[in-house]
Amino acid sequence: VGALNACYFAKRGFDVEVFETREDIRKAKVVKGRSINLALSHRGRQALKHVGMEDKIVSKGIAMHARMIHSLSGKQSPIPYGRKGQYILSVDRANLNKELLTAAETYPNTKLNFDHKLQDWSAETGEMTFVRSDGSEEQIKADLIVGCDGAFSAIRKQFLRRSRFNYSQTYIPHGYMELTMPPINGEFAMKPGYLHIWPRNTFMMIALPNLDKTFTCTLFMPFEEFEKITTGDEVIDFFQQYFPDAIPLIGVDALKRDYFRLPGQAMVSVKCSPYHIDDRCVLMGDAAHAVVPFYGQGMNAGFEDCIVFDEIMEQFNEDFSAVLPEYSRVRVPDDHAIADLAMYNYIEMRAHVNSRWFLFRKHVDNFLHFFMPKTIIPLYTMVTFTRTRYHHALERWHWQDKVRPFEK
Repeated sequence: VGALNACYFAKRGFDVEVFETREDIRKAKVVKGRSINLALSHRGRQALKHVGMEDKIVSKGIAMHARMIHSLSGKQSPIPYGRKGQYILSVDRANLNKELLTAAETYPNTKLNFDHKLQDWSAETGEMTFVRSDGSEEQIKADLIVGCDGAFSAIRKQFLRRSRFNYSQTYIPHGYMELTMPPINGEFAMKPGYLHIWPRNTFMMIALPNLDKTFTCTLFMPFEEFEKITTGDEVIDFFQQYFPDAIPLIGVDALKRDYFRLPGQAMVSVKCSPYHIDDRCVLMGDAAHAVVPFYGQGMNAGFEDCIVFDEIMEQFNEDFSAVLPEYSRVRVPDDHAIADLAMYNYIEMRAHVNSRWFLFRKHVDNFLHFFMPKTIIPLYTMVTFTRTRYHHALERWHWQDKVRPFEK
């Protein structure tokens, strides 16, 4: 979000400096951090398109036209995401970061600073103090500070000291763990055009395809379940019970080894408001609204922040004293809505995807949408394939739920 935002500001002619705590991932020997794949959809694509980056990113993504549900017996059932031709893209996080940094760097009015950790900043003066890994300090002054520094934002810490700033964070009881499914004879081990889901009520596994013909599998389950499994044999027993069809695909030895590589990682949902301080500072991306990853909208919402801010800049002739309050007014309800939807989907994906009623409802929704495309629009379609404001999509969904004639 930071690198994309730099492109937006630079395109408007501002002098932009980007500060990143870590080293330049384009030069790093080992890229640390999460690899959990990203699902790029319409909102994110529109934001990339605005700075000429859509085609470059899409060309390196893999289209997923449907979910593929794996039942306990090994049966696979596809559920399309939308109408024919609608799909989401599995995108590699590291490559996306690299491409966006390179894009930002092509603007002569942009400077990238790596290995700069924010120590302190002042909303009053716009002064920031950065520390480098060798212990040296650097002072920078800016007219506008844009905090795109993630769920544990250092910029947001100052907001917490101010009056009438609302903030909440919620950790869900589930953690996640990543496993890799290697190619078989140089080909994908499963059908690549799908987001594979193994829903098992209190836990589930998903798998997204990668360009190197691997799948990144992510196992989601309560922390106490992760902690119960302490030996390689227990891992295999657990998979035998819940994901038997995945064992030969991931490999027994790999499962025994990779399960213990890292403990289950936590997932947090963050909501706050407002997103700005005066005309000096604004939060975007996870710093403003970290969401749990169950609607595939975290990155898309963060990228959409950039385009929404840009649209407001256009509307108010780049006058920060008008732009920043308007951005908070417009964007807060939408980001809160997607945080709520992601939480709702967290429950739906684990449990309801198994149920016949859920599948029936999905088919009926799609059927009604086909015959009444303007009246009944599935929630997922509004969120994933349009730029309908998130909170409008939520309101409309509640309204559609009331008008459905065959509610259970």
